[in-house]
Amino acid sequence: MSDQIELSSPPFDSVSQVRFSPTNPDHLLVSAWDTTVRFYDVATNEQKAKIDHRAAVLACSFGDATHAYSGGLDNGIRELDLSTEKVTYLGQHGNAVSAVNYAREQNALISGSWDLSLKLWDPRASTADVSTHVLPERVYHMDLVNNTLVVSMASRLFHIYDIRKMSEPAQTRESSLKFMTRSLACMTDGKGYAIGSVEGRIGVEYFDPSPEVQDQKYAFKCHRQTIEDVDHVWPVNSLAFHPLHNTFASAGSDGTVSIWDHKLKKRLRQYPKYSGPIASVAFSCDGSRLAVGVSYTWDDGEEGAKTAERPAIWIKKTGDEVKPRQV
Repeated sequence: MSDQIELSSPPFDSVSQVRFSPTNPDHLLVSAWDTTVRFYDVATNEQKAKIDHRAAVLACSFGDATHAYSGGLDNGIRELDLSTEKVTYLGQHGNAVSAVNYAREQNALISGSWDLSLKLWDPRASTADVSTHVLPERVYHMDLVNNTLVVSMASRLFHIYDIRKMSEPAQTRESSLKFMTRSLACMTDGKGYAIGSVEGRIGVEYFDPSPEVQDQKYAFKCHRQTIEDVDHVWPVNSLAFHPLHNTFASAGSDGTVSIWDHKLKKRLRQYPKYSGPIASVAFSCDGSRLAVGVSYTWDDGEEGAKTAERPAIWIKKTGDEVKPRQV
């Protein structure tokens, strides 16, 4: 397994999100239920900063090279200075913050919450809270490509926004999957997104509402195994698109990561199984690395927690398996 390294000083409790810097392939953020956001240099395997919060952190995102943002169970939105570990409190939601994304062109932070709202923030302004947008359900996940924001909510609802015009969603959709949405990622080419459910299934969706493009959407089963004639089905906890090749990785509670070519509808590779469920995956900005956050994901409740292993963050070098096959 020399193509991957395990980071020293991982979080003490379950990983919520791993996020690479948009500009530096060596820099990684990890948010966790141990109330921390940790900042690593994966090239030197060094924890450069550890920023404590008042409660579990559910989401993190880079702003620029030296600033990050976080949100979690204490409802607050924070800006983190990664060089000084200084924390600036920007404001709060009425309930837990489940997702944060940074729109670099607009210098805007977008947060989603269980309080049935999205907020836009300008971290440089004296009053950072710019606007609030009411939603029909709790926010579970968000992802952003170019100016398109996809918001996945409870009750299998989706809103798609043009972030330059947040007054109303450009599209509202229901999930193509029957079960609760567990993961979401936008395609690198900006044409659509993939979603994963708790029931071992991935849906591939496209933004263009025209019937001929909508006919291309499909779903498939994954992260499943038949053991002694019993079908075992695991949640798809995380999805990530490769920044150059537009293939994508899926990670599940079965401890596996697979690479998929969604155009050819084929699996390109399944990596060797990890020691526990995988909570989150992310590609570096140059696509040369995949971060894999291994930790207990509470699929077996309190009982499973008693025997769960300590979280681990693996950094895997990617190869030809992330490139689409030539037809």
